[in-house]
Amino acid sequence: MNFDLINPEIQEFINLNIGENISKLALQKNPFPIVEWVSILNQISAKTKAKDKLPTWFATQNIIYPSKISVEQTSSEKTAIYKASIVSGENLIDLTGGFGVDDYFFSLKVKNIIHCEINIELSNIVKHNFKQLSANNITCYAEDSFETLSNLKTKWDWIYIDPSRRNDTKGKVFMLKDCLPNVPENLDFYFKKTNSILIKTAPILDISAGITELKHIKSIHLVAVENEVKELLWELRKDYTETITIKTINIAKEKKEVFDFKINKVTKTPSYSLPQRFIYEPNSAIMKSGGFDEVALFYDLNKLHKHSHLYTSDEHMTFPGRIFEIEKSFLYHKNEMKLYLENKKANITTRNFPESVENIRKKWKIKEGGNLYCFFTTDVNNNKIVLICTKIK
Repeated sequence: MNFDLINPEIQEFINLNIGENISKLALQKNPFPIVEWVSILNQISAKTKAKDKLPTWFATQNIIYPSKISVEQTSSEKTAIYKASIVSGENLIDLTGGFGVDDYFFSLKVKNIIHCEINIELSNIVKHNFKQLSANNITCYAEDSFETLSNLKTKWDWIYIDPSRRNDTKGKVFMLKDCLPNVPENLDFYFKKTNSILIKTAPILDISAGITELKHIKSIHLVAVENEVKELLWELRKDYTETITIKTINIAKEKKEVFDFKINKVTKTPSYSLPQRFIYEPNSAIMKSGGFDEVALFYDLNKLHKHSHLYTSDEHMTFPGRIFEIEKSFLYHKNEMKLYLENKKANITTRNFPESVENIRKKWKIKEGGNLYCFFTTDVNNNKIVLICTKIK
């Protein structure tokens, strides 16, 4: 780590070039020979990325950033704040510290934090940044976290782990045992050191696969930001054997949508109906959770079809997702499409429908955008239907 990066003139230059084209800047001559030009360009690129994702770091003087990829892979402040709402107590150890965003927000809730990062350069950067952020209750260890956990004779209130995939050879399917650290393999050891474990995984991890690999799961938190699932959080408690709670959270600009349910606790069958006045589309966290019957029963809505995952009612209801009022409903036929949508402008969503959005647009010359929202889906009678709607939420 080159501390010359915090030279006032270099910092001023970085700040003046936030958002600039890095490729064009790279063609310029380095005005600061004491630091490699590529390092300054990296700071500009990473800090530009941090502006929206990490506003606390962006607003703090003399922060040093690692690679742009490290900033892209780290938690956002919004998700880190949510994680911090789960933990409490005297101490927490983070076995996979990284850029330290989660630990900073943990430090606002927990008295003492240990940040473990095997990459010495990254550990030094994070240690420097914590000083700039006045996070004085975080201690950094630049060594293998297994060694740190073994050597410190401490009973932890929490262990936090964000395991990383070792490779991408398995494509979009991966197991926790394929990550570092291997949490399933080390779980018994971890529970000798704590009664509470919080594990962060990418949303690509299949929930049923995670449940199979882990044990003593109390809750699974599915965290979305602006309707995009960002991470899964696995809350484990020593000796816990009761029903798992699924917690879905969508952090929107103006509010937070929350819907919780217990796994395998549905005792009733939801009602089904043809489209009524309003259509409800669950947010992405609920879609990822698979709680399709649970959300219908809780909000007293009818389902359009077992596999369409759209809901309907005659009265306007509150709902954790988007709400639309139906303007027109018709069977998916050539004459109706020509009359109502051909050569028009509309936002298109398909749910349980044989054609893709791209094919529908091309076939009927429908431009993207506008104030109309169209759902191409299947109804309770297995008919292919089109719903033309206006968005009310």
